[in-house]
Amino acid sequence: MFISRNLKIYQDTMKYTTIYLNENTIEIFNSIIGRETIKLNGEIVTSKFSITGTEHHFRITENEEEADCKIITGFGLSGVVIDLYKNNEPIIESPKMGCVGVFLVTFLISTLISLYEKFF
Repeated sequence: MFISRNLKIYQDTMKYTTIYLNENTIEIFNSIIGRETIKLNGEIVTSKFSITGTEHHFRITENEEEADCKIITGFGLSGVVIDLYKNNEPIIESPKMGCVGVFLVTFLISTLISLYEKFF
């Protein structure tokens, strides 16, 4: 399995990543208005609107056997993150701490600095 993170603009969509999973190619696109599109071997298999991330479900064929796939998109410390599961087994798992964690840490630090300046 190889991942290619070439950001390419196609009309109003951005190709976020390409995942090579055995003989299958999974591409993840996002549009300026928040439509996420998943392509399997060049064909659209799922498309949803999302601002903060969503789940996509589809099926792939490997070695003449069907497998259920799930892609979860969202935001993490490094930006957009994805998780890929095949038959409920993790293939790609991203760090789980999202933007909320960054916000809370920033809020806590700024509060402590404010209190320090006020009392010292």
